[in-house]
Amino acid sequence: MEYTTLLFEENENIGIIRINRPDAMNALNSVFFQEMNQLLDDLKKKSELKVLIITGEGKAFAAGADIAEMAEMSPEEGKRFSSIGQDLFNRIENFSLPVIAAVNGFALGGGCELALACDLRISSEKAKFGQPEVNLGMIPGYAGSQRLPRLIGTGNALYLLLTASIIEAEEAYRIGLVQKVFPHDWLLDETIAIARLIASKGPNAVKKVKKVTRKGSNMSFEEGCRLETGEFGSLFKNEGEEGMKAFLEKRQANWN
Repeated sequence: MEYTTLLFEENENIGIIRINRPDAMNALNSVFFQEMNQLLDDLKKKSELKVLIITGEGKAFAAGADIAEMAEMSPEEGKRFSSIGQDLFNRIENFSLPVIAAVNGFALGGGCELALACDLRISSEKAKFGQPEVNLGMIPGYAGSQRLPRLIGTGNALYLLLTASIIEAEEAYRIGLVQKVFPHDWLLDETIAIARLIASKGPNAVKKVKKVTRKGSNMSFEEGCRLETGEFGSLFKNEGEEGMKAFLEKRQANWN
């Protein structure tokens, strides 16, 4: 399928999605949401893929939702636009494969919320992060007010949300918003290297790590432990059998 807001390529078993609206700083509009949903549907059929990377073309990862589209919306239309974005970002968060945001530039508003929905955030030293919605008399609409405090703590999140401060990559790293910061020209290569490291592990184990961690974070500790126990047991006489045999035999595991 041809996309107008996205580019997609496969690098061995790594899928790379590029938001492709550089003239609009990759602002997220209705077409983007439609096309990203379609792309995720298509990617579910690609059994060879093990990790996804999302990045942006040009100077931005995504500089926010498309304000030109939002400006004329009614309250009901605004609610729908919020729900569409939340549904998509929930899909990304719950996608079976690990999803890494390679944040190449501005990740503001909806762009920061997109990065928050990914499992890991790897940043260029030139990237900038923020939730500046209050500057427009608005609040985050794609679950930024929910994911951000869960990731960096309520105090840090409210500081960013209430002041609309834009922070540099190193500050984002200090508060735990991103996991790694690299020189700008190295970003994609380093992110692919991280993706390949993940892809080299037991594929079912990787998927289950994401599942139990994501689901468990919304459960009580006891419920999360029960979930972990069930998934742990499911890997015996499965992928785990091969992995443990390979360890004991001092050889590389064959995951195929």
